[in-house]
Amino acid sequence: MSDEASSSRSGHAAGAGEGPTEQIHGSLVEVGGLGVLILGPSGVGKSECVIELVRRGQRLVADDVVRLRADSGTGRLKGWAPGHIRHFIEVRGLGLMSVSDLFGAEATLDECEVGFVVRLEDWGTGLQFDRIGLERQRETLLGIEIPTVRLPVHAASNLATLVELAIRDWQLRLQGVNAPKRLDERLRARGGILDGEGEDA
Repeated sequence: MSDEASSSRSGHAAGAGEGPTEQIHGSLVEVGGLGVLILGPSGVGKSECVIELVRRGQRLVADDVVRLRADSGTGRLKGWAPGHIRHFIEVRGLGLMSVSDLFGAEATLDECEVGFVVRLEDWGTGLQFDRIGLERQRETLLGIEIPTVRLPVHAASNLATLVELAIRDWQLRLQGVNAPKRLDERLRARGGILDGEGEDA
């Protein structure tokens, strides 16, 4: 286990800053080193998505119930699972399972910083989804702004792959690599413009 993993797996109390706390329904998983809060209605597929992410080498922090604490000093948001369900996940049809037993202790973390929010939403609700992605939206949790994406869920969705793509894209954007913006600039130079209008379904 690396030093980074060792410090991350220590109890949340030692690393938590003073600030407001909140308990929400969702899942928290570390993807590519970034804490990803996965939200959505019950039954949309959050836990199944997390299981597949863990199977691919990502790490579970919390499932079903996530406790959040804002650190007003650093402007960061920490998340962890309540102690009695830590490292457990509910899989519909199979019941409760221990991720650390199934995949090893390295597949779990006790806490992590929340750096991204993914909202899973039913494709059939008539909602409109971003088709271009020039800029990422943000939402506020405990006074801290977190980048977010909304992903449509339907029978053919490979949610784990979409989450990994969203996180890799965000990490590239932090390095100044924004593919839609680059294409938009290229089209504008030729007198065109990106058009995201059209039917989602």
